[in-house]
Amino acid sequence: MESLVREGRVVELRRRLCSRMTFGTAGLRAEMGAGFACINDLTVIQSTQGMYKYLAKYVPDLKTRGLVVGFDTRAQTSSGCTSERLARLTAAVMLCKDVPVYLFSTYVPTPFVPYAVMKYGAAAGVMITASHNRKEDNGYKVYWHNGAQISSPHDKEILRCIEESSEPWPESWNEDLVESSLLRRDPLEDRCTFVCVYKINTTSHNFFSPPHCRELNAMSPLKFVHSSFHGVGHNYVQRAFQQFGFPPPIPVPEQKDPDPDFSTVRCPNPEEGESVLELSLRLAEREEARIVVATDPDADRLAVAEQNDNCGWKVFTGNELAALLGWWMLFNWKEAHPDPADTERVYMLATTVSSKILKAFARIEGFHFEETLPGFKWIGNRIHELKKTGKEVIFSFEESIGFLCGNMVLDKDGVSTAAVVAEMAAYLHTKNLSLKQQLINIYEIYGYHISRTCYVICNDPPTIHKIFSRLRNFGGPGVYPESCGDYCITHIRDVTTGYDSSQPDKKCVLPLSRNSQMVTFTFQNGIVATLRTSGTEPKIKCYTEFCAAPGERDISSLEEDLRKVTAALVEEFLEPDKNNLLRRSV
Repeated sequence: MESLVREGRVVELRRRLCSRMTFGTAGLRAEMGAGFACINDLTVIQSTQGMYKYLAKYVPDLKTRGLVVGFDTRAQTSSGCTSERLARLTAAVMLCKDVPVYLFSTYVPTPFVPYAVMKYGAAAGVMITASHNRKEDNGYKVYWHNGAQISSPHDKEILRCIEESSEPWPESWNEDLVESSLLRRDPLEDRCTFVCVYKINTTSHNFFSPPHCRELNAMSPLKFVHSSFHGVGHNYVQRAFQQFGFPPPIPVPEQKDPDPDFSTVRCPNPEEGESVLELSLRLAEREEARIVVATDPDADRLAVAEQNDNCGWKVFTGNELAALLGWWMLFNWKEAHPDPADTERVYMLATTVSSKILKAFARIEGFHFEETLPGFKWIGNRIHELKKTGKEVIFSFEESIGFLCGNMVLDKDGVSTAAVVAEMAAYLHTKNLSLKQQLINIYEIYGYHISRTCYVICNDPPTIHKIFSRLRNFGGPGVYPESCGDYCITHIRDVTTGYDSSQPDKKCVLPLSRNSQMVTFTFQNGIVATLRTSGTEPKIKCYTEFCAAPGERDISSLEEDLRKVTAALVEEFLEPDKNNLLRRSV
């Protein structure tokens, strides 16, 4: 900060000091560095003090329930800021107030924290991670005592408590409490027990992977390659495969160990596709492994690629993988519950920007499907509500390769999903089917769902505000666009303002989301498109999908229309050249 003052960098000083981090779709997330707008020792201590103040007020038995704290492998060499240090400081704040803390002794996948919150009946949980963000970032992800990420009003109230607790308490800096306090417990004290129980509970949810399937898995000729993208996933995915009866997947040697610089990938996000999976794909070709699974650095997301016969690789999108996993979860549910009446209590969930393929499943198969706002915090909290009424949520997803098979943890889980994918692939192999072939079978039964996702990078919040303000006043004050390119728009939903032209009262059915930008356009030709800001990165995302009727097989024209609408949305509504936006496709 002194250096910035000497250099007269007033704009940078103002950015760092005149605003505070706010809760997005994944908690607090920002670059590591000095200032209230960044992740550092002070802001993490302040955040935890605010957490304590809020929990002490609303959780009467806080001092018996305690807090769960986990961390990933992120680090900033220049400052010494690491996820582990921030986790220890988080623990110290609670311990100095005589609150028990379940602090993991080593790095763990993000879903371990919400699972531990439910396992121990903790008041809340904190995971120090920035998931798949760039190496400069870190984050503070908060879970409520139901095991789901916090949502309103908890997030706003915690922020208010943070602002009221800005001066660190003397003992808040005392990292030694982690070693000396009798109130600190390590969930991994019996590491084998915790990890195995986690895998059993999250991957053996009484309707898939029974023991006889595991015996078949052990005999499967399929070979798998796994990349952990320099993060936490290697050991845990190995164990998950073994829990399912498979040999451990072949690790990508250059990427299996933690590396906070993510030195072998330009971006630590497996959602980026073949360009960041290069090492995995080449290793799979050498090892004659047919399938690649890749977890992101905190192992809550999963990418999957399959080798086509002499035709390169098929990297599945999040929507395509969801179609496969949704089919597989329903197939196994029905095998275990042959009475059609049981299906009445089955639910699947997806975020509103994700594919509508599960909706097509539900329409034909007779179970229930619901949409939520983007972000797994909405899915997790909805699962909690449904479970309380005796409903069974067997699968949930978001298009950005976030999946949850079952409901024993209320957040996306790349580790257990990797094992589920392996078992699905092994079963299909016994039927002489590949994942890609089964995906085509699914589309022919339920209708082709063709989707495209792209995004632009924008590091200037005022520009983002200007872009969406223009959309809301496109044809005059309060008048949204009526067309895009050559395509007529029939309905518009704006969850930022609460407007929905398709509803009789013009009000959104989904909850308002005033802290983010999201506008959805329904076109006359049936294409649905959404523009929204990311809750974790400086991006404006564009999602488009065409849902064909079951039996409709001539999709070439649909794909061309989708391509044109997607291009028109980006060029006409986002104006990348004018607004200095960097284009990306997924």
